[in-house]
Amino acid sequence: QVQLVESGGGLVQAGASLSLSCVASGLTVGDYTMAWFRQAPGKEREFVACIVKTSGRTLIASSVKGRFTISRDNAENTVYLRMSELNDDDTAVYSCGASLSGSYTFASSYIHWGRGTQVTVSS
Repeated sequence: QVQLVESGGGLVQAGASLSLSCVASGLTVGDYTMAWFRQAPGKEREFVACIVKTSGRTLIASSVKGRFTISRDNAENTVYLRMSELNDDDTAVYSCGASLSGSYTFASSYIHWGRGTQVTVSS
């Protein structure tokens, strides 16, 4: 049974940094394209970043480029999202997804999801 478990969210002040983790079981993160999406109240789920299977190439949404980075640790079977210079617009539930194919910036391409972790940025 596949499980993706996110952690690391919390309440931070604007300008702070935060690091999220997504621990996978039942699948190998290197065999999947792993992504972070976020959803703010009343808004659509939004692509944040992904790391492509095998190659490790990363795609970062323009809204967070230069502030967020995605990485994976194959030995720990974990994917990370490191966030810096957080602002109000980054407040959302951040979820980890796993995909085998498709357009990686679309949530519909992801077949496994975690429950998410809340990130709240206060100004």
